[in-house]
Amino acid sequence: MKRTNQTFPAVAKTMAGLEEILADELNDLGVSNIEILNRAVSFDCTQKQLYAANYLSRTALRILKPIASFTIATEQDFYDELIKISWEKIFTFRNTIAVDATVLSSVFTHSQYVALRCKDAIVDRFRNKYHQRPSVDTQFPDVRINIHLSNNECQVSLDSSGASLHKRGYRKSVSEAPISEVLAAGMILLSGWDRKTDFMDFMCGSGTLTIEAAMIASNIPAAYYREYFGFMKWKDFNEELFEEIKNEAVENIVEPECNIYGSDISENAIQIASHNIRNAKLHKDIQLEVKDFAEQRPKNEKCFIVCNPPYGERIQPDDIIKLYKSIGDTLKQNFVGCEAWIISSAYQALKFVGLKPSSKINLFNGPLECRFVKFEMYEGSRKIREVEE
Repeated sequence: MKRTNQTFPAVAKTMAGLEEILADELNDLGVSNIEILNRAVSFDCTQKQLYAANYLSRTALRILKPIASFTIATEQDFYDELIKISWEKIFTFRNTIAVDATVLSSVFTHSQYVALRCKDAIVDRFRNKYHQRPSVDTQFPDVRINIHLSNNECQVSLDSSGASLHKRGYRKSVSEAPISEVLAAGMILLSGWDRKTDFMDFMCGSGTLTIEAAMIASNIPAAYYREYFGFMKWKDFNEELFEEIKNEAVENIVEPECNIYGSDISENAIQIASHNIRNAKLHKDIQLEVKDFAEQRPKNEKCFIVCNPPYGERIQPDDIIKLYKSIGDTLKQNFVGCEAWIISSAYQALKFVGLKPSSKINLFNGPLECRFVKFEMYEGSRKIREVEE
């Protein structure tokens, strides 16, 4: 298929707090006109860069390609504008479709109705031209269409990702309250980990943080384990170009320069983590053990800790304050000279870690607003800075 360097606008969706990291990732791909939005980054890109953003970005949830925008005053305006779009140039009536809608408008009040009217317009256009129509598949569609309706302004986009990009493909099973792969990668990138210092998660659960750390340390593409993207069903899909992107990325994979450790007090959690790590073929790079975090120590001189402890929400520890105090005691006693980053929505409990955070970042873990905080355990004559009671 003929290649084109023509650029077009795109929007990458992400989580609140990860916008700048995502913008940096997109900048590394050479895209232009980057603009940071709320939980999103807009940019201009080529077809190759669109594919690369899906395959390489660790902090994008979806990459949307806008195809139309218009102003409406009535429901009929919405339908009339949508039926004008040349959908047949994008996909065929043999493809299945799904429509996602975000609505903040006085014209429409229900997103499902907006999705239904969009589907009607698409089906009617195909039926009028070919006497055949695409089917709807809300679970695993070939083509996913995104409608964003704000007041009277409507933007129609194609979802080039298909399933959310947090679905890397390696996690087949999860423990309680698993962290999103995108959030895990974003946390590690935000922390400034140098990829050379040993990495540790002493409450590793399903192993997501350790897997994302190993992928980052090895330059393994974020979507290395995925088999499908939405753009593969578009009529202009260039398989040769996508294979080129994948091959270039694979050539950049390296052996990690550090050790990566995960532990958990739950034997079941470690079994789940081990299963996921083997799916990712990272079992030689990540060492797991069943162990209480209070008994943990650095395996070598220094280590870098990133941890997602219970918040007292979905997981209910007997005493959340006692748990966080124990985390602080363990860090101060066993990890002098190390750096730790902890994410939690339990703000009051975080104070009982007993260390003054040197950095705080606001993030969301699902619907929960969290703080991602950095603790530095100074050694030698530099005393550990404790919070004044």
